[in-house]
Amino acid sequence: MSVPALIQAFSGRRPERLPVWFMRQAGRSLPEYRALREGVGMLDSCLRPDLAAEITLQPVRRHGVDAAILFSDIVVPLRLAGVDVEIVPGVGPVVAEPVRTAGDVDRLIAHRPGDPSAVVEAVRLVVAELGERTPLIGFAGAPFTIAAYLVEGRPSRDHLAARTLMHADPATWRRLMRWTADLSGEFLRAQVGAGARAVQLFDSWAGSLGLADYSSHAAPFSARALAHLDGTEVPRVHFGTGTSELLVAMRDVGADVVGVDHRLGLDEANRRLGGTTPLQGNIDPALLAAPWPVLEAHVRDVVDRGRAAPAHVVNLGHGVPPSAEPEVLTRVVELVHSL
Repeated sequence: MSVPALIQAFSGRRPERLPVWFMRQAGRSLPEYRALREGVGMLDSCLRPDLAAEITLQPVRRHGVDAAILFSDIVVPLRLAGVDVEIVPGVGPVVAEPVRTAGDVDRLIAHRPGDPSAVVEAVRLVVAELGERTPLIGFAGAPFTIAAYLVEGRPSRDHLAARTLMHADPATWRRLMRWTADLSGEFLRAQVGAGARAVQLFDSWAGSLGLADYSSHAAPFSARALAHLDGTEVPRVHFGTGTSELLVAMRDVGADVVGVDHRLGLDEANRRLGGTTPLQGNIDPALLAAPWPVLEAHVRDVVDRGRAAPAHVVNLGHGVPPSAEPEVLTRVVELVHSL
């Protein structure tokens, strides 16, 4: 049985064909997704196995990417645990009762991780459709990002309340982070148990932290989340936005692969990581709307810079924008495969 190109690259080997997939490849950029989601709330669609599986498979069929990533959301484990959270159109995740005090954390951690059977069934449906050739990537939000949503109550530009709690009441912060770490870790473990062949831990908001704060107040809990996968042997990807100064610390929590956003060249990322870590990234999503010659030159440059690393999986430096033209993504896949 041949090992898929993506798994080879995640394992530090250079496959014959350069693998590529896109964060947020399943979703609003696809007309078939918009038609399928009509009248169905975001979190409801994540928790309907048939719907989540079909959405996960759509970009694989359309673009010919080298991996599927489970259609879900980082707040799904919160919903499963009984937290009152909704995804408000135009806003993002909104938590009805933000977690700001020790008493709030007491009430939160009384919630136990919920039944992931709907997500497990979606994974099984996708894996059965994909077969051995195309792997499914499972994912979860990193503990800091989930905690930031819980404390802020909604998306935030500077995560001031979360960073304040971190320093004003470090004992409460640690209790909150242990809970979110176990929530994410168990969510990842459930996906792997159902057939996901790699995982990605998204720390969307880690870029709001300096290296000292990240190392002291976030990294130990990302390590705790990933430790739930000990013994599974699946590759672990760690990605954050605005995290150029955190790459080594993010790798050292137990990641096998580091995702790099569009702000830092892959050759420099490789240098900072000591030339030993497979990289993922980092096409600038903004250039998907540029004229093709501009985008093509940029993709070629990303691939050239990625040659410095032990292995490279091409991706975006963040997610696919809703305005992206599907035909452009397909053309990027074809270009990467030709390189």
